[in-house]
Amino acid sequence: MRELELIRNFSIIAHIDHGKSTLADRLLELTDTVGARDLQEQLLDNMELERERGITIKSHPVRMRYHKDCQDYELNLIDTPGHVDFTYEVSRSLGACEGALLLIDATQGVQAQTVANVNLAFRQNLAIIPVINKIDLPASDPEMCYEQMEEILALPREDAILCSAKSGVGVKEILDAVIERIPSPTMPEDDGTAALIFDSQYDAYRGVVTYVRVINGEFRRGSKIRFFNNQLESEIKEVGYFSPAMIASETLAAGSVGYVIPNIKSPADTKIGDTVTDVKNPCAKPLPGFREIHPMVFSGIYPIDTADYEQLKTNMGKLQLNDAAFQYQAETSAALGFGFRCGFLGLLHMEIIQERLRREYDMDIIATYPSVIYHVYLKNSTMREVDNPVHLPDPSEIDRIEEPLIKARIMMPNSYIGDVMNLIMNKRGLCTHTDSADAHHVIITAEMPMHEILIDFHDKLKSVTRGYGSMDYESAGYRADKLVKLDIMVNGESVDAFSSIVHVDHAYYRGRQLAKRLQEAIPPQMFQIAIQAAIGSKIVARETIRQLRKNVLAKCYGGDITRKRKLLEKQKEGKKRMKMVGRVHIPQEAFVAVLKTTDNE
Repeated sequence: MRELELIRNFSIIAHIDHGKSTLADRLLELTDTVGARDLQEQLLDNMELERERGITIKSHPVRMRYHKDCQDYELNLIDTPGHVDFTYEVSRSLGACEGALLLIDATQGVQAQTVANVNLAFRQNLAIIPVINKIDLPASDPEMCYEQMEEILALPREDAILCSAKSGVGVKEILDAVIERIPSPTMPEDDGTAALIFDSQYDAYRGVVTYVRVINGEFRRGSKIRFFNNQLESEIKEVGYFSPAMIASETLAAGSVGYVIPNIKSPADTKIGDTVTDVKNPCAKPLPGFREIHPMVFSGIYPIDTADYEQLKTNMGKLQLNDAAFQYQAETSAALGFGFRCGFLGLLHMEIIQERLRREYDMDIIATYPSVIYHVYLKNSTMREVDNPVHLPDPSEIDRIEEPLIKARIMMPNSYIGDVMNLIMNKRGLCTHTDSADAHHVIITAEMPMHEILIDFHDKLKSVTRGYGSMDYESAGYRADKLVKLDIMVNGESVDAFSSIVHVDHAYYRGRQLAKRLQEAIPPQMFQIAIQAAIGSKIVARETIRQLRKNVLAKCYGGDITRKRKLLEKQKEGKKRMKMVGRVHIPQEAFVAVLKTTDNE
């Protein structure tokens, strides 16, 4: 068995776009983990979507070898995402490590997500090595970063390492610091074999691949393992590690990070955060896993072709295995047919899941307008959780509706504080306090309704701060407000796919916006169509789609005016009768156009 003293497990954490993936590339290059011919930018970002957007979506483990002081060290690195929507991914990665490299962009300094990720690392009692990146840029300001580290993060400036991940300056010092400052894994008192599942994916040929951090004992190909979650027993088909591709080995020993492929074909049989143990040498109790994550944003996802429903269900199961924060359950819609109500951590998370379904699984899907979970208190003192406006009870039965709040920390240069406060107030938010980060930056803490930041808040924040503002948020309970259900009616019939729960002050504007969009998207029919936005029985907005008219006067030449009037009256009666029995077919493109509508148009 290898000595645990020669193993180091660490993550790279930072705000989005501070250079995590570039630093990971340099570490792989310096340790000769990847040959020169295989090197490319964002090497660990193996998803097409990650490369296209320049962001990390999934955490990626890799094993490196590093020679120092006549010893060969095994370094297990896990590159993590930086966006607030993928915080759960970061927390799981940190759970498999003893230390973390905290990356700070020398041109931007400490950002909102930097603070959030440091707090995650502190909670896990990890050793933190601060790294100030991008020092080769003309706009870099290491002194500002030192001040912010001490003021905001309470990390001493002496601990920081200056580097440029792009050019490779300071990368060797980072590897030396990892060995010197990050502790090696420790053996638990329980001598049974145990490993923690921190991620997993589905392989079409090999079934479920579980990513594990081995805490005690070793896992060997051919041995039998048991999952604590469902007590399922299975034989190991393959064990190995990432370098960065999957490389099979005979054993996976204590302290290491790698993968185990059990003889399991169903994605539902494994769970992230579960403990795996050996049947012959079991551990007494499961390892402490990860906290259950609760979705904050909900949206319906439906197949455009109803025949694809079962295929969509299977593909969602595979995607959930790879992304534990994504949740779904079956639902039906009168307008869209059979589909799923899906839960996400945020709007970017929702966008990424939809894009992965389209690209990786070749699914043609449509998504409904995003909503959050509302607490609806009825007059009989019962409370219902409503994540879909269709399920909202009759207004006469409702005592009050409470909406979820978030506590947002917004960091920006001092000169934009007035614009940001106006933006928060426009979104029904309340600034609770402000803190000075340094001489040039300020942090605003605000309480805001979750629903208000769903669509365009992040874009507007970047716009008013010229790209310098950053935001991190967490859940902050519920608050009652004047909320109503906004229905969209086409030809007198309510279309459930367009229903939404809005604040009474915003209902008129939102209704006008949706009605206008539908008027443009629905083609003219043989009769006039009224598109109405309604709150209960009160119509707050209306648009009219003109009717297609046949020129019935073309065959009437000359003669008395009464002949023309008679033909027009006859046509009018026909249109009236048609409107009573006619049904409006709303094309799929109209759903797509309307559901894409946002408040910033």
